[in-house]
Amino acid sequence: MKKKILIAPLNWGLGHATRCIPIIHALIQQNYTPIMASDGAALSLLSKEFPDLEALELPSYHISYSKKGSFLKLKLFKESPQIIKAIRKEHHAIKSIINTHRIDGIISDNRFGVYHNNLPSVFITHQLQVLSGSTTWLSTKLHQRIIKRFDECWVPDVPGSPNLSGKMGHLDHPKFTVKHIGPLSRFQKSESEISYDIMVLLSGPEPQREILENKLLEEFKNHKGKVLFVRGVMEAEQRIHESGPLTVYNFMTSALLEKSIKASHIIIARSGYSTIMDLATLGKKAFFIPTPGQFEQVYLAKRMQEHQLAPFCKQEDFNLEKLESIDRYKGLEAFEQSPNFEELFRLFEGK
Repeated sequence: MKKKILIAPLNWGLGHATRCIPIIHALIQQNYTPIMASDGAALSLLSKEFPDLEALELPSYHISYSKKGSFLKLKLFKESPQIIKAIRKEHHAIKSIINTHRIDGIISDNRFGVYHNNLPSVFITHQLQVLSGSTTWLSTKLHQRIIKRFDECWVPDVPGSPNLSGKMGHLDHPKFTVKHIGPLSRFQKSESEISYDIMVLLSGPEPQREILENKLLEEFKNHKGKVLFVRGVMEAEQRIHESGPLTVYNFMTSALLEKSIKASHIIIARSGYSTIMDLATLGKKAFFIPTPGQFEQVYLAKRMQEHQLAPFCKQEDFNLEKLESIDRYKGLEAFEQSPNFEELFRLFEGK
């Protein structure tokens, strides 16, 4: 009888869900039965990718951004009581799901309450250190305390240097089991003809996603080249709108998104870690616009620029002239190490 593995990504942007897609494919290939659990756009995306798999709704953390990035940390602090309450509800829900669905193992991508003491439980994160400015020591300490509740922590990066996550994904002496499994991407590199000059790839929590969308739509409305615009809004039906040089999609599922990225010369995107893994896998030229106030994305964007891989700028500073600097950068590069899922999944055979 196939073992059932619950896989639950955080609904904060789409990155946590997208990097679970190759894990779900691997579970199926290794003769497990994946059961998906999340909420909001993350659950909607996974349900569209895997319509034949069971999808369960978990309590939402209701994470949102402030309109001003400088207020983000304060806003998250004020919302922490409701987030803690949601985590408790989530953990209670998991206990019920384990009993009703006879779950044999758990993979949580940054969902703090998705674990069980009597089942092999995995936590996926690239943030062994959580960057939050002057409070990095505290956010890191709290995050590591949560990680210790799990049997293993899988970091989607390579163990040595060079690597993608930098100091976030690497500790000298971790006090819990860490496995650097290699970057996770739903894509595979192949040659493709270029059909678009620029592709804009949006994602992330509101209202910052919409703020950037409006700014970029205004910037590109008179652009002379062909621009493909993916809004990153999960809706019941896919919608396509054409206006001048712009072709605008509300969302794309993986197959079309992979084809579209390959067919685009330059990618403009947030510097989210999952986006960086996808673009590195495909070896693309990119320009990054970090989410205001999100220290992780600012760090990653600066790191890409310092390593001469891709330029970036602040959201309020972006204009089309900024793209002229891209030719001076190498573009993102893939790493040879990829996850050995057969070995990783042995955890679910032993406990």
